[in-house]
Amino acid sequence: MTTLTALTTICPPPASPPSTPDWSQAETELGMRLPEDYKQLMATYGPGEFCNFLSLYYPHAPREAADLTGPMPARLRQQIEEVRHNARQPWPLPHPPEQLFATGVTGNGDYLFWVTQPSDKPDAWDVAVNQALRAPWYTFTGTLTQFLLAVISGTTRVPFFPEDLLDNGTTFTPARPTVEPPPPTDQQDSMNPSDIRAWARANGHPLPDRGRIPTEIIEAWKRGHTV
Repeated sequence: MTTLTALTTICPPPASPPSTPDWSQAETELGMRLPEDYKQLMATYGPGEFCNFLSLYYPHAPREAADLTGPMPARLRQQIEEVRHNARQPWPLPHPPEQLFATGVTGNGDYLFWVTQPSDKPDAWDVAVNQALRAPWYTFTGTLTQFLLAVISGTTRVPFFPEDLLDNGTTFTPARPTVEPPPPTDQQDSMNPSDIRAWARANGHPLPDRGRIPTEIIEAWKRGHTV
């Protein structure tokens, strides 16, 4: 039984397979190969949350904070150094910051990183977990899928993860689809602030030439205008 099969046995993935990312494009943008176990993991589960606690980053995610190919991994490396050096007593790092590549986050603000050594052998990368960009650190020897299986099965406990993490069962909750804002209506397109101000003054609502137009005045203007 493979690690992924064991994981899906105790934590079933979504019934409908998620869309598969363009791995070639993602790796080109990152300038590095990604672990094969991660690709298979994402192809099986897609974006979402394990045990209502742990989420993995995903290529080209709609939210920047969850985008594996966005600025978040580099930003976190910088923030680790900033937090560390601003502390009264800087703590030692178990891995050089340049070797850490963020791959997930927990509900408590703990971050998961690949330890990208050797850089040309992504399938050999270990997983490091950091408590909210501060000490302590926990390093797991194995792949990201092996780490998830070990944590979700209860065979490994990260010291700063909640003790009741598994009390509600081993679940995976798919991320909600991003809702695109509705296209502007013709009435919204025709909403000229100058016209609204002129209408408001003509109807006894004094407004300055600049600043926010109160919502109630905008709604009153809408009620009196049809396109």
